[in-house]
Amino acid sequence: MSNSIRPHSGTRTTSVLVSGAGIAGTALAYWLNRYGFRVTVVERAPSLRAGGQAVDIRGTALTVVERMGLLEEVRARRTGLRGMSVVDADGHELRRTTEWTASGGPVGGPDVEILRDELAELIAGAEKNGTPAGPGVEYRFDDAIDTLVQHPQGVEVRFRSATERSFDLVVGADGLHSNTRRLVFGPETDYLNPIGTYLAVWSAPNHLGLDRWEVAHQAGDDPDWFCMAMTVRDNSELRVFVGFHTDEPLDRMLPRDPARQRRLVAERSARARWELPRFLQAMWETDAFHYDVIAQIRMDRWSEDRVVLLGDAGYCCSPATGQGTSVALTAAYVLAGELHAADGDHHTAYPAYERRLRDHVAANQAILKLTGDRKARSESVANLGQTDPKLEAAFQAALAFDLPDY
Repeated sequence: MSNSIRPHSGTRTTSVLVSGAGIAGTALAYWLNRYGFRVTVVERAPSLRAGGQAVDIRGTALTVVERMGLLEEVRARRTGLRGMSVVDADGHELRRTTEWTASGGPVGGPDVEILRDELAELIAGAEKNGTPAGPGVEYRFDDAIDTLVQHPQGVEVRFRSATERSFDLVVGADGLHSNTRRLVFGPETDYLNPIGTYLAVWSAPNHLGLDRWEVAHQAGDDPDWFCMAMTVRDNSELRVFVGFHTDEPLDRMLPRDPARQRRLVAERSARARWELPRFLQAMWETDAFHYDVIAQIRMDRWSEDRVVLLGDAGYCCSPATGQGTSVALTAAYVLAGELHAADGDHHTAYPAYERRLRDHVAANQAILKLTGDRKARSESVANLGQTDPKLEAAFQAALAFDLPDY
């Protein structure tokens, strides 16, 4: 591999503001810092975000993590699930396998399943308290972009903290509901493509005593609702997943208030049995709670002059594909690499970034046509991973990418 650490050869250091300290944002900050750019990351949360689901690192994304020098640490923190089972409403086991899990795919394969927050901590060089310790990158927590104005020499940014700064470039890596995308490209409704399915994820005590195991439950009388729990952090806790489908309006199903989100999940799970009463009690007691719609972002272009979008902000694949993290890691590597190769010239780097990634993103988003189908998803869990050839072919197409050296 090459990936030289030499700074770009421009006459001055290019300053880049990255909005969002998730996987895409922290990975981009790592590579830009490595190439000698001056990087600031702004994140509206008070620290790196806790909670969220387990994510998968596959294909070229594993090579990216290896080039970051993090592969050994990432593998050491993998969930390490040994298998999964399916239970009925009374908790009676119906089926089990040690070859496959619904969250991570084949057991013992090359892919790595890791908690989203642990991966972000590793990339950011963070300590346990969520404060990034890596040198060379400025983090602004509990803040966000309020306005930005582009001009020939740079981008004037006003933060919600009332601070004003100027940057050469701005990258929106702020997720599915990107504020940067809204400010520069227009309303979210122009780009959001929901499938009517909603997913909640939260932490709960491992009162089931599971050992590196995953349990799925789907109420037989409600095919539009499902629940799953998996052990994380050396069996010390569970991550609980509850998903449901509805045709109700998006604005009703996506309240901004976390308390209203929790109430929605509780209402949709009110008739469920098995361990749901205890899971729902834990949902009210934890801060590690996340709820959102399963959707994709589709855009004709990912940049506007000096502003560019990265990861879910520009081309969310959706959790139902299992590919969002891998795409984000690969895309961060490519965007930083193209800026490095172009000596910070966004007129050259942004189009090159999009040319390299457009087909790769399309192939990954295409997986949703198969995994987003509720009947197919239910059958996949019921059959414990016996996927059809079409899905296998879709994943092979999604993983194919010629990773460049920079």
